[in-house]
Amino acid sequence: MNPMKMRDMVEKYVEAYNSFDINGMIALLHEEIEFRNSSSGSVDVETKGIEEFREIAERSKSLFSHRCQTIVGSSFEDGKVQIEIDYEGILAKDLPNGMKAGEKIHMKGKSVFAFKNGRIAVIEDYS
Repeated sequence: MNPMKMRDMVEKYVEAYNSFDINGMIALLHEEIEFRNSSSGSVDVETKGIEEFREIAERSKSLFSHRCQTIVGSSFEDGKVQIEIDYEGILAKDLPNGMKAGEKIHMKGKSVFAFKNGRIAVIEDYS
């Protein structure tokens, strides 16, 4: 898969994510999708397969009234796309860590996407 097609697919995924379009996200994924989210150096969420991914995406969707990933940079290496992102979200409900509904979250991070058979097969998020 050429880098431009990979970048286009990643942009469509981010657009669907920002729009809370779970079906749009899923449409881009390989059936054996592997997803990992790491914060402060440790993996805090990991899924394998479309159904596990859908479950975590639906749960995540309910936490925010607004969310936006903005791609601020990208690179290609070994058949993967890495994007640098600015993330902003507004909580829809109170969280166990003390954050309250209506609070704004802002952070920087990166995501790495790998591909298989013309679909996204691995997503690794780091913040």
